[in-house]
Amino acid sequence: MDEQQRPFTLWRGLRLSSFQIGSAMGEILITSIWNRILIINFGIPATPVALLIALRYLLSPLSLWAGNLTDNRSLFGLRRTPMIWLGRVLMVASLPFLWLSVVRLGGSTTDPWGWLFALVSSLAYGVGTLISGGPFLALVRESAPERLQGVAISMAQTVLITFFAIVGIAFSFWMRDYSLPVFGQMVLATMIISGVFWFIAIVGIERRTPPPAAGEVATAPTTRFGEAMRTIWSDRRTRLFFLFLALGTLASWSHEAILEPFGADVFSLNMDVTTRFNSYWQTATVVVLVVGGILWRKRPPEAQQRITSIGLLVMALGLALLVAAALMGQRHLLEIALLVFGGGFGVYTYGGVSLMAVMSPDRHAGLYLGLWTVSNLLFKGLGTFIGGALRDLFLLQMKLAPGLSYGVVFLLQAVGLATAALLLARIDILGFARDTGRHAPVVEARVAAAD
Repeated sequence: MDEQQRPFTLWRGLRLSSFQIGSAMGEILITSIWNRILIINFGIPATPVALLIALRYLLSPLSLWAGNLTDNRSLFGLRRTPMIWLGRVLMVASLPFLWLSVVRLGGSTTDPWGWLFALVSSLAYGVGTLISGGPFLALVRESAPERLQGVAISMAQTVLITFFAIVGIAFSFWMRDYSLPVFGQMVLATMIISGVFWFIAIVGIERRTPPPAAGEVATAPTTRFGEAMRTIWSDRRTRLFFLFLALGTLASWSHEAILEPFGADVFSLNMDVTTRFNSYWQTATVVVLVVGGILWRKRPPEAQQRITSIGLLVMALGLALLVAAALMGQRHLLEIALLVFGGGFGVYTYGGVSLMAVMSPDRHAGLYLGLWTVSNLLFKGLGTFIGGALRDLFLLQMKLAPGLSYGVVFLLQAVGLATAALLLARIDILGFARDTGRHAPVVEARVAAAD
């Protein structure tokens, strides 16, 4: 039976989504804990740290290769599952090197072994993320009927962001001030818990496909890849959607490497307080995603374009409040700004993942989702690096006041989000859905009713 014909139950969705628990633990450990230790506790400039975090995203073309491979090849009758597990094994294996980098750099910030361990960890974690992320989204998409594909992906993203908040809070209480033994405990716990959930979430989910008929000759994956990419990229709507995701992602994540240092530099806040910054905005995101899932569940994925644009503009408003907090030194505005930003991110995420499902036709779903993964990860990495580099430029090189330095970075983020909203309005999402065979008359009627 085809994956889309299998019933999509709440249990099936939650089981698949539990995969994201491990993803959240790894991300918080690296982008909230590890980067703060290096920048604040060890006094390392943000630029090399942000570059290491961003390095894994710069390898994102691997997502295209993995998506195309799982579209066209199987191992023991499974297309998506082997690549997902291979990637997650690499991610688990990378974490001991993360701990070793802290051990060595804690003794000397110029220790070559420390930087080598950090590089190895970033590369292994990055490659694992990239080759498994697209196939996982494709598996989630294929586990639901067409009308629920956006809901299925949104459910997985909701769990991811929910555990960003939960893990952030848990880690902040676990290590209030830097301690190498406690950090080692966090690494070990992340390896064990992540590995367990990454396995049980998808084992048995994918149905095995029968082997090719005797004498059947398959086209080489490289040929399929080239032909498919030329077809995909020749569509202007695909190019614009890629650009929209790129700009929206870059602007959304430029604060990732500097949010915790911002709290320390501008307001002299302790580690346990700044670690919870991510939890504030991610909690707001989860609440909005849950409420949005209730309010907008009957809207077809093709009708989420306007909602997505509204989310981007609300995020820009949250960043404007963060700029005000930075420039005027208003500590009480921090939580408000982060909650507004997180609420907008929830709206943007709910609409955006639905649009990704629409912009991923069945024939090359893995490759399309790999392309969107490239856009998201590559520009998340660039945003992370640019945010850290701008912070160093304004604060360390130009010697601007801390509040002004961070305020300018947040202002540039807000402008990028508003520009992404304008770009999205130019993309003919409904026309793409119609041209790729998503039951055009039914879809158009449902979109008209929703609007």
